[in-house]
Amino acid sequence: MANDTSKPFSNKQSIDSLKTSGFDRRMSIAKTSLNIGRRWAGNSVSGMFLNKEARTARNQAFMETQANYLASELGKLKGSVVKIGQMLAIYGEHILPPEITRALQTLNDDTATLTWPTIEQTLRQLLGNKITELDIDPVPIGTASLAQVHRATVLATGEQVVLKIQYPGVADAINSDLALFKRLLKVSNIVPQTRALDAWFEEIRDLLHHEVDYEAEAATTERFYERLINDPRYIVPKINHTYSKKRLLCMSYEPGITVVSEALQLLPHERRNAIGQAAIEIMMQEIFVWGEMQTDPNFGNYLVRVSENEEDIDRLVLLDFGAIRQFDGNLLTIARGLLRAGYRHDQQAMSIAMKGYDFFNSMSNKVRSDIASLFLLATEPFSDPEKNPNIPSECLDEQNRYIWANSKLHSRLSTTATRAMQSFEFNLPPKEFMFISRKFIGAYTFLTVLDAHTNSNSLVKPYL
Repeated sequence: MANDTSKPFSNKQSIDSLKTSGFDRRMSIAKTSLNIGRRWAGNSVSGMFLNKEARTARNQAFMETQANYLASELGKLKGSVVKIGQMLAIYGEHILPPEITRALQTLNDDTATLTWPTIEQTLRQLLGNKITELDIDPVPIGTASLAQVHRATVLATGEQVVLKIQYPGVADAINSDLALFKRLLKVSNIVPQTRALDAWFEEIRDLLHHEVDYEAEAATTERFYERLINDPRYIVPKINHTYSKKRLLCMSYEPGITVVSEALQLLPHERRNAIGQAAIEIMMQEIFVWGEMQTDPNFGNYLVRVSENEEDIDRLVLLDFGAIRQFDGNLLTIARGLLRAGYRHDQQAMSIAMKGYDFFNSMSNKVRSDIASLFLLATEPFSDPEKNPNIPSECLDEQNRYIWANSKLHSRLSTTATRAMQSFEFNLPPKEFMFISRKFIGAYTFLTVLDAHTNSNSLVKPYL
């Protein structure tokens, strides 16, 4: 969650309390389920006498309307219901109709703030008399579905900190929210109830319980702080344990501008290239060195500290380490092999690298070859231009650096993936691979927005 002060929150709607009781949330979702169920029944009856083509078109339009209504109603509830919708939007594209995915993508954290008296009461319960040691700004600098962020000063030292305050009751509501969300999807008949959907809900449950554990997030933040303390390109907030609890995280205030801010776009191109190179290099370290990855591709997890002196470098501020995933050694070995094969643009090496993982082992040779081709395309930005003749000429600059904004890689991948999935007995990929793929897609988007040019040799060669 960003420590960015460029976005005012004082004019946002404030609410006094959250519907965190099981009864309130059940009533809200039950009402939504009932309305969707009624509409669905009405649509089925009124479409009985249409021909197949007209009925298909009508059902698609109806699904779009229903999906938007669902997202609108979910957006009125803070807490894990919104987070569940967001996670399904990010990771559920293989198991949800596109209309649902598009609608859930509209769910965002830019929602009403909790009033200061309510937040203050929560802080007093968590900190006791220690709250008197802080001068806390009552106007939040950030909101999200699970927490709110306030800037503060430690009176004794003058240290500038931020307090990430979890909304009261949201952690206790996770299991019931998941059950309600599943029931909503079942009653509304929007999504087929499959084993894959059940598996994803279990994964989301684990992720949410991890994300509301701020002691775990503090430990992860400190690991990344130590790893990057000597690399001047990165800033990781420093945890202040004096004012941190299981539901409250206190860390150093780290100002910066957002990735989509106009000020960043106005920077000289080579400076933006350096920021993009730093952003993608840390992903390489997550996969090849540390074995754990920040899997949330949200732009709000990054800020840029722009240097006032052109002699100094601009720095990437890394925020929010709640969505960290650790991967087993076998999966990481596979991922590294795939990336090495992608760097060399070697189809045979890509097929060989896929061996040893159950998901790939179960495929026929034809299917594995199709997937290998898909991976070769996905790793295009990381391939050696001297070995990859398939890189479009407009995607390389005069220094053979990859031009992300010209690549249209995401749409090319989507087309290739759709065609591949139609041509073979495709099963839902393992969740771990979907987390990694979403991280890569987030990185693609980030570097495209920056209009960054990156050097594949410096990205991949150190790990060959």
